[in-house]
Amino acid sequence: MVTRTSQERFRTDRGVFDAFTDRNLFELQSHGVYDEVISPLFVGKESNVFIAKKGKTKLILKIYRIQNCDFKRMFNYIKQDPRYDFLKNKRREIIFSWTQREYKNLLRAQKGNVRVPKVLSWKFNIIVEEFIGDKEPAPRLKDSIPKEPQQFFDEIIKQIILLYKSGLIHGDLSAFNILNHHDKPVLIDFSQSTLTKTPNAEELLKRDLQNVISFFAKLRVMADLEETLQKIKKEATKK
Repeated sequence: MVTRTSQERFRTDRGVFDAFTDRNLFELQSHGVYDEVISPLFVGKESNVFIAKKGKTKLILKIYRIQNCDFKRMFNYIKQDPRYDFLKNKRREIIFSWTQREYKNLLRAQKGNVRVPKVLSWKFNIIVEEFIGDKEPAPRLKDSIPKEPQQFFDEIIKQIILLYKSGLIHGDLSAFNILNHHDKPVLIDFSQSTLTKTPNAEELLKRDLQNVISFFAKLRVMADLEETLQKIKKEATKK
């Protein structure tokens, strides 16, 4: 088993591998969740994403930085979620709850048959997910135009409907957070997802739809925001 050596190879000036995170990564390794970190994949506003391995299977490690993140911005988002209205404005509590919320959102989306990465484990500021791709990670929609844009757009709307049926709004959906895997959309990055009963849920849903509609308009796929919104609500209420 590889312990901390792999982490040392991928330390960054963003402060992702602090002592606390190192200990929890070691515990996840010790419990057989993953064997080693292979390579860095992406650096986001609050997290670092790595490709890891368990046996011959690739996994994704998403690590929210403890020190170098905008926890006040995170708090402004999460405090509107009724599941986390008890939270105090404390850095670690916010980051751990933020990570837990993404884990719970992914589980909920999975149960609703939404096309998302299978979530495998969660510990404090770390999420372990299914790797989406073949030899290489599946590209983001912004970097990989679908062969059939209309069909791809319709499939995204279908996923949004399934998500809505599951009681969730993605909240940050765009061509950055949709993978194009074999010309099928896979929704990722669920840290900002919230319940449909959250006060600002419709505002977030409209923003998601506007992002998607604007992107596909460049590909000559036309859709009306209000009509699409009503379609989603109508379809989501069907049994």
